[in-house]
Amino acid sequence: MTGDVLDDAARDCAELASVLALDTEQRRALAPKLVDRLKDSGLLRCALPAEHGGPGASPAEILRAAETVARGDASAGWCVSINATSGLLAGYLPASGAAEVFGDPRSVACGVWAPRGRATRVDGGLSVSGQWGFCSGVTHSDWMFGGVVVGETDPVIRVVAMPVSELRILDTWHTSGLRGTGSHDVVADQLFIPERRVLSVLEGPGQDAAALHRFPIFGFFGLSIAVAALGNARAAIDDLIEVAGAKRSLGSSRTLAERTQTQADVARAEAALRAARLLVYDAVDQAWLQARGSAPVSEQAKLDLRMAATHATRTSAEVAASMYDLGGASAIYEGSSLQRRFRDAHTATAHFQVNPATYELFGRILLGLPTRTEQL
Repeated sequence: MTGDVLDDAARDCAELASVLALDTEQRRALAPKLVDRLKDSGLLRCALPAEHGGPGASPAEILRAAETVARGDASAGWCVSINATSGLLAGYLPASGAAEVFGDPRSVACGVWAPRGRATRVDGGLSVSGQWGFCSGVTHSDWMFGGVVVGETDPVIRVVAMPVSELRILDTWHTSGLRGTGSHDVVADQLFIPERRVLSVLEGPGQDAAALHRFPIFGFFGLSIAVAALGNARAAIDDLIEVAGAKRSLGSSRTLAERTQTQADVARAEAALRAARLLVYDAVDQAWLQARGSAPVSEQAKLDLRMAATHATRTSAEVAASMYDLGGASAIYEGSSLQRRFRDAHTATAHFQVNPATYELFGRILLGLPTRTEQL
């Protein structure tokens, strides 16, 4: 399922996501009918390699699919991104662990790789306890990848695959935006994790890894947020254009579309969004070209991915805010799609992968200052 087939599936799910957007937001989780459609389509597993039942798609194809779904509803596109990114970890797990996690063709994984848990070594694996926040998609996922610190005297960071059925989900996701992602906290209490379900994202996949797994995983993670933001901003422009043809200010004979300020603001938003999107997919193409070669992906290519992700997410928020402002008083109501797009956009910018502090990292590197780059 690559190319046109993946695009068709994404457009189909985007249409349903748009219809169910209010239901999704009120539930604070994807609507069940949408979850079924996404699972049936394979989009939640679209970053899995062929040997684990995935489509063998390229990074650009995967990211475009999530962007398309986000145009229907940002929460749905966000979940496609997160579930897909978690699927990449099949290439980091031992073969038996990957088969256990992803062997069921409808099995879906989410993840929080930050080391919020503690683990001690026991016979055959690890005993894990901890609490992880921002677990997007956990309400419809079967597995969760959680970061842990292993040991105390000589600690190492690992990621473990945990069955969601053995975790406790805390109802913490009460937010202004991206409500439908269901990004609750989860808790593990002395959960046994066999060695086959333990991996390291910092050490990377094995020497014989497929090109998709040689693609920078932290860059892909940042881009998964960016494409959800891009799709959401594109929809905000679409929504404003639809409103502008009919909306008139009190006492005015001109529609919103006929006002020169509207025309200029929409054009600026369109140019900014197109430029940010081009930067994203150019960086993806360059890194993908290197990932398919024999040498490791360069630090510059990794930096370009992360910069493009942050720039696209923050530009998308500016675009959504501009369209919200143009919408005027009608946009302030909770039933307004422009209001939802505004809230979703600004919730996305809070993610640590794309927050303003990431520019400091890029700036240090560009200025030639000593910088830790292991998570580029």
